[in-house]
Amino acid sequence: MSEKELGKKWDRCLADGAIKLGTGLGLGIVFSVVFFKRHTWPISLGSGVGLGMAYANCQNDLRSHYLPHRGEKEQ
Repeated sequence: MSEKELGKKWDRCLADGAIKLGTGLGLGIVFSVVFFKRHTWPISLGSGVGLGMAYANCQNDLRSHYLPHRGEKEQ
């Protein structure tokens, strides 16, 4: 795996992590305000689930040495 490919994978991991963390945080805030009388545990749970999903995706992406990423053409 070249440095360029590794850099692209890390960029995808960071972008995916930011998106999933933001989504989990947002959903946690909404659930906290609407359903759980402003308790903080839904915010923590949503953020943790988002980060966990991002971590699993990143781990999977970094371990796939020989499979091209979906949507990218081999050169």
